[in-house]
Amino acid sequence: MWKIPPRNKNFTGRKELLDKLRTGVKDHVKAVVPHTLHGLGGVGKTQMAIEFAYRFRDSYDVVWWIPADQPGLVRATLAQLAPKLGVPDATTAGIEDAANGVLEALRRGEPYDRWLLIFDNADEPEDFSELIPPGPGDVLVTSRNHRWASVYETIPVDVFTRKESKEFLAKRVPSVTDKEADQLAEVLGDLPLALEQAAALQVETGMSARDYLALFEQGASTLLKEGKPREYPWSMTRAWELSVTKLKEHLPGAMELLRCCAFFGPEPIPRDVFRPVKGPVRPELAELLKTPIRLSRAIATLARYALVRIDLDDRTLQVHRLIQALLREELPQETQEEIRSEVHSLLVGASPTAPDNPQNWSHYQTLLAHVRPAEVAQSTRSDVRAFAHTIMSYLIASGDYGAVTTYAELFIDAWSRSSGATHPDVLRMKRVQGDMHREFGRYDDAYQLNTTTLASMREVMGPDHRETLILLNGIGADLRGRGRFLDAKEHDQESVELHRAVLGSEDPQTLRAINNLALDYGLTSDYRGSQALALEAYKTAQLVEGSVSRGTFLNLWASLSRAVRQCGDYAEACDVGGDALGYGRQQLGVDHPRVLIVQKDLAIALLRSGARDEGLETAREVHGRYVRIYGLNHPGTLAAAICLANALRANGHAEEAYTLAEDTMGRYARIYAADHPYIHGCSSNVALLLRVRGNPQAASVLNRKAIAGLEGRFGRDHHYVLTVAVNLGSDLAAMGELEAACELEEDCVQRLRRLLGEHHPGSLAAAANLAADLAAAGRSEEAKQLFDDTMRRYDETLGLEHPDAVAAAEGRHLDLDFDPPPI
Repeated sequence: MWKIPPRNKNFTGRKELLDKLRTGVKDHVKAVVPHTLHGLGGVGKTQMAIEFAYRFRDSYDVVWWIPADQPGLVRATLAQLAPKLGVPDATTAGIEDAANGVLEALRRGEPYDRWLLIFDNADEPEDFSELIPPGPGDVLVTSRNHRWASVYETIPVDVFTRKESKEFLAKRVPSVTDKEADQLAEVLGDLPLALEQAAALQVETGMSARDYLALFEQGASTLLKEGKPREYPWSMTRAWELSVTKLKEHLPGAMELLRCCAFFGPEPIPRDVFRPVKGPVRPELAELLKTPIRLSRAIATLARYALVRIDLDDRTLQVHRLIQALLREELPQETQEEIRSEVHSLLVGASPTAPDNPQNWSHYQTLLAHVRPAEVAQSTRSDVRAFAHTIMSYLIASGDYGAVTTYAELFIDAWSRSSGATHPDVLRMKRVQGDMHREFGRYDDAYQLNTTTLASMREVMGPDHRETLILLNGIGADLRGRGRFLDAKEHDQESVELHRAVLGSEDPQTLRAINNLALDYGLTSDYRGSQALALEAYKTAQLVEGSVSRGTFLNLWASLSRAVRQCGDYAEACDVGGDALGYGRQQLGVDHPRVLIVQKDLAIALLRSGARDEGLETAREVHGRYVRIYGLNHPGTLAAAICLANALRANGHAEEAYTLAEDTMGRYARIYAADHPYIHGCSSNVALLLRVRGNPQAASVLNRKAIAGLEGRFGRDHHYVLTVAVNLGSDLAAMGELEAACELEEDCVQRLRRLLGEHHPGSLAAAANLAADLAAAGRSEEAKQLFDDTMRRYDETLGLEHPDAVAAAEGRHLDLDFDPPPI
């Protein structure tokens, strides 16, 4: 298996370094000891790595090239290797899991133990600590960062020896004499990139070495007098200037294209960026862009002059960062700003119209690489800022919330300085920032920022503006994040009414508002009301499918599945949730945050339906994904941990469940207020496990505290309160306090039947527990009557083979656990 850039047919020398590298690699046969090629840009590290791979390819079954300029994209490149190693690919498993599967397969040496990974142009060593697999293969890293030398075995790569310089020039310019080659190498400082520039110019123009040297000497003194500090030898600057001078003479349009490329990032630039656009573009470049034949010729000419590198397969062109720096440096500030604005126009013109469409995400990712280098945040143009908002919409839709946070800060900072803190663009980006505070569990920060921003939006943009309504909808989630479920419900009822009046009932934003209200209904125990709202939003979205994004549609679908489960229809919830999960994975990918929510909800539905093995497997998988992607303290990870703990207990793994539940309870306290309902719900799960492990006394203490906290917020007739009360009844029964247990359970049965209905599994569980305790207390007639009625209802609903019905039939207590819905 082979993924490597094309070999340079003019590669010259480096025999001693290649032999040293080969010897060093062969000496480590038991474990990977990465070798690093270190040196300044332009000395040929990348070409040496490519040559090493080609020269010793027979020693490897797998050779994989990994561009490492952007560490965040490395896993995606590793994941491409998955199907070749028999590992589930990114489509099936997600990029994160596919990459991890690749690393694990390489570590084991299965199916191949002779492999070579090459990380090209890596920067900070710590960014790659988890990406270099220990195992039987080899790893090669190229880097300009000297810090690699303190971590791994490093081979410095310097300029060519004089012999190598002369050999290289003889290959590239056959007419050059030995003396001329020596003179060229001398003035160019033996720098490979400078030699390549000089050779390309001579070959392309037919210039003799003597003429080249004469031109070089004419400008050298001027360069030296300038005394500008440079990272690279001045000879490189002069070599580049000679190439540029001839380029201007032969094809001026190509020079203008090259200058434009200098203000993109050093990453590959999509070929399709270069086309006629509406925004400001210099006349000379605009003329080139609207003439496809001349444009293609200009690009080909730049490649022949070794000023750009073309990738025909990916349809990109790339300019060395040194050449970019030299091009920018020669221009006055006014011209730099003009060309930078031109690049902004090209980026705007290349932006697809649907950032929420997954088919456009790879294209947006290539554009994103140029947002910071092109200084998009510094522009005050409305179309450029609209492009920035579109980029943010792409990042949000694709679920890359870490990048959303980073770029939101960048834009807010730049735009606040240039336009003021209450400019509509700034307010809109602050709304996004508030969403990210909430996403990562910073609920107080989100509430404070969003309420302040809302006041400014109402004043600046008006109370009926779409952006104002979007933020208004988000504040309901902030209230839920702070545990104020009743306030959130009241807020969202008003929000839905306003959305309907301003935007209409079919607008996607109105559907999101209805969806949030459905969640409020669920959190305040009105599950039938929640299901009705969720179904309304889902069915409307189906009717206007083209206007609703895939992410929003999945959210509505997930809410419907959750509401169906909360109503006690577990089998139906599994069906709806399974369909939603399949849709989400197909459209958004297995690691998308909205897909993970659906998968976690499906795990709960499977457990409640009686499919405990499958529920545990699903819960383990989704928890593992959350941990790998977001870490241990993300709200989604904690919710998945609660689900997994419940699944472990249901499958008889009480000790493992207790360890996880207790750890999660401690972590919940870090992101939620001490009196948040989820804190009490989590502690009730720990209490349940304390009793299962034989300590009902400790369980009862925790459960009483949870009841007091929940009842203080909601009163007695809330599902969460009654769930914990049912478990407290089991604690009392286990402690031998049957009379107190029966009294508490009788009250719970009555309240649950009124709240949820007589056939709801929660009501049936409470009734089954009461029947068992009545029998134990000697109240046989009452017990039998209630038992028979409960078993009849089980037969009519879940079926007598369901684990709950089996436990009830055997007179065992049923436990009610807590699973927190998303905020």
